[in-house]
Amino acid sequence: MALLNDVKRELAGIETDPPVAKMAQVATMLRFGGGLRPVNNKVVIHAQFDSIEAAEWLKNAISHHFQREAKVTKVSRQTPSGTVQRYEMLVDRGATALALQTGLLDRRMHVVVGLPAEVISGNISQIKAAWRGAFLARGTISDPGKASYLEIVCPTHESAVALQGAGRRLGITAQTRKVRSSERITLRDADAIERVLNLIGAPRAAREWTGKRADGEARGKANRLANFDDANMRRSAKAAAEATQKVLHAFEVLGDDIPENLKAAGDLRVWHTDASLEELGHLANPPITKDAIAGRIRRLLQLAAKTEKEREQGTK
Repeated sequence: MALLNDVKRELAGIETDPPVAKMAQVATMLRFGGGLRPVNNKVVIHAQFDSIEAAEWLKNAISHHFQREAKVTKVSRQTPSGTVQRYEMLVDRGATALALQTGLLDRRMHVVVGLPAEVISGNISQIKAAWRGAFLARGTISDPGKASYLEIVCPTHESAVALQGAGRRLGITAQTRKVRSSERITLRDADAIERVLNLIGAPRAAREWTGKRADGEARGKANRLANFDDANMRRSAKAAAEATQKVLHAFEVLGDDIPENLKAAGDLRVWHTDASLEELGHLANPPITKDAIAGRIRRLLQLAAKTEKEREQGTK
């Protein structure tokens, strides 16, 4: 969530776009933030955002570029995970004219269900602005260290397809999917997400995403290696304890009738229960290899098993 706020704050701070790009961003934010609604036989524009910076940017753009008044109100909503803050933007006076100016209403006064034709067929700055506006309105991004995704909730299937098509002009290959009743545009490739952040105007957030993702991957690798090493140690300790019990049983079976080199190897196993075979080899006098100590212990156990079997057969 912290990264998401940083991305939207950075995007809302962009002031260098040409007027046509700003108009494309306004249209897309209105469409993805809520759109047109009939109230008391007239049209109002009612949009909702999770970022105060996004709501204020849209309010100021409507005032400066379209000379319309917009009001922003903070509202609280209860969810299963707690209280969330949202920012509602309302345009009641002149909403029909604003909808026509932004292309949300066509010339026949029909609501455009996707994105205005002027946006999706516009220049690259307009396409970038449309993606920026869609993300400001309904975009989310995973925090670094978690499964990578960038997602935009779309108001209609047509708007999802329009945004997907506009993205292809930027080299963005995004997938559309339906989750319950909502249409979504989703990116899961981490490098593609970084590229999108740069394209829509959030290079600082892109650098943060890349840096934290690299840190998270490094920590994840270190944790996996540590867990792997820990598992190996547990397996080795268990095997050593089992081998010690087998050697003690062999000593009971064989008594004093044990070759000296096999008895010395068995003693090392019993005296140094936690030591590895390599360490036991170093402790031998003279030192021997890991394979040699393992071979002597194996022959000791085989000799004990053979002796025990012969005794059982002799008693029958």
